Amino acid sequence: MAKTVIVDYGSGNVFSVARALEIAGASVLLSAGTEDIVKADRLVLPGVGAFGAAWDLLVEKNLVDPVRAFIETGRPFLGICVGMQMMMERSEEFGEHPGLGLIAGSVRRIEDTGADGSPHPVPRIGWYPLRRRDVSWDGTLLENIGGEDAVYFVHSFAAAPADAGNLLADSDYNGRTITAAIVRDNAVGVQFHPEKSGPVGLRMLERFISL
Repeated sequence: MAKTVIVDYGSGNVFSVARALEIAGASVLLSAGTEDIVKADRLVLPGVGAFGAAWDLLVEKNLVDPVRAFIETGRPFLGICVGMQMMMERSEEFGEHPGLGLIAGSVRRIEDTGADGSPHPVPRIGWYPLRRRDVSWDGTLLENIGGEDAVYFVHSFAAAPADAGNLLADSDYNGRTITAAIVRDNAVGVQFHPEKSGPVGLRMLERFISL
C-alpha cells in the first residue's frame, strides 16, 4: 500500500493530521528520517506557530534538502498552515526568514483592518469558504470542493505569491483577499487545516491520497 509520510520535525499537531489521513484511507508514517521522506509515495509538511521557529526546526533536523528532493521527484506534496508558508521564498514574521523557495513571493502579516477601514481580529480564526482562482482545481486536492464549502483557518500571516499562476484559492476577510491555497506542479499548500475542517477537509485528504 502506498505510504503517506508526515514530516515529524516538532512543529504542528502531527497526530491530528495522521488521524485524519488514516480516516481518509491512507497508510501513514510519522518520520524525520531522510530516507523515509525521500522515498515516500506522498509527503505532508505540517506546521503551526511562528514561521521562523518552524523553519529553524526543519534546518536543525537537516530536513530542508530531503523535503526539496522529495518535491523534485514529482510525487504529491502537501504543505499545511506554516508548512504551506514555508513553500514560499521568505517570511516577514518577526524579521525575515528564508523558505523552501518553491514559489516566488513572501509571507506577510494580515492587515488589522477590513477593506472599509474597520478593525478586525488578528489572528484570523474561523470557518471561511474558498474562492476559485484562475488556476484549475482539476487534478488537485480541491477538485471535489464547491464554492460554498467552508474550511477552518487560524493564522496571523498569509502567503503573497508573486505570480498569480501559483494561486489556487483564496478567501475573504472583511473585504481583504487572503491566500488560501498555492500550487506549483505536484506541490500544493493550504493555509487552512483540512484535518480540522470536517467532511470537507476529509474529502480533500481523500483526493490527495488518490493523486
